[in-house]
Amino acid sequence: MSKSKINPKGSSWDELEKQLFTSEEIAESEVRVAIINEMIKAREENGITQKQLEAMSGVKQPVISRMENGTSDPQLSTVLKILNSLGKTLQIVPMK
Repeated sequence: MSKSKINPKGSSWDELEKQLFTSEEIAESEVRVAIINEMIKAREENGITQKQLEAMSGVKQPVISRMENGTSDPQLSTVLKILNSLGKTLQIVPMK
């Protein structure tokens, strides 16, 4: 976290975010959000409820809900269980 003075009044989120977090923290957050958004998209496109995904993956529905709501930072193994159940995987690619 940067140590500059924070002035939220009149700031856009992007400006405030840059004051609060390092560029590395922002990049990590963007990757996490993208992964979870793709997971939600795959679940919804297949008409699968969180409860059904629990049965398919073995990951409890409340855990899935917290992941989708952004209130938890899941372990990689948990993400992979869910993605596998949705017929998806992660791929390591260069950052843009």
